[in-house]
Amino acid sequence: MSYIVANQVAREFGQGENKVTAVRRIDLSIGQSEFISIMGESGAGKSTLLSMLGGLLSPTKGEILVGDINIYALKRDKLADFRREFMGFIFQSFQLVPYLNVIENVQLPLAVTHHSEADKKKLALSALERVGLKDKALRLPNQLSGGEQERVAIARAVVNEPPILFADEPTGNLDSRNSEEVMNLLKRLNSEGQTIVMVTHSRRNAEYADRIVEVADGCISVSKPIRAAAC
Repeated sequence: MSYIVANQVAREFGQGENKVTAVRRIDLSIGQSEFISIMGESGAGKSTLLSMLGGLLSPTKGEILVGDINIYALKRDKLADFRREFMGFIFQSFQLVPYLNVIENVQLPLAVTHHSEADKKKLALSALERVGLKDKALRLPNQLSGGEQERVAIARAVVNEPPILFADEPTGNLDSRNSEEVMNLLKRLNSEGQTIVMVTHSRRNAEYADRIVEVADGCISVSKPIRAAAC
């Protein structure tokens, strides 16, 4: 059963002679608990597609359904609430607040929730335990390795236990060993039921997914299942 559906979505930037079509009438269905990788050359439209699927960038044409909800038909505040409850985001640059310690960074998505401070701390510690960093909860980001900072970013993305996780080049700033650790972590989260949509340039990383969707010139050129996950 499809969980996320893109129906004829397109996205244009600019107007007139300066208009650029980044995504051209894409149809895409993603199943619940599926792990898909979106690949393509720079400028192919993959990050634009990810942003539209994640409720961050409205399509010029078409619609995005999550469950049975047309997310861009929601009012702006309702869409923000929907994203906070159902979606987590991981970015290449980590985006950790340098003057907050690890647990404070992980708690940031909980700031506008109705949880007590004690419950926020418990949820953050639980998320850190899932990524193997509970013992570093009081460290500052600059006291961590790049791989550890990305794992903190993952903990922050899952602290609300959202059913969908979007990752845009999550290992782009990491060496091969740390990349492998992060990809194994994402694979484990997926095995626990998380739906994951990931943009990557790395074929090896892409093969951790159930399916690779290749994008070229704003269109899906190939969508194929992976026979076996990477070792």
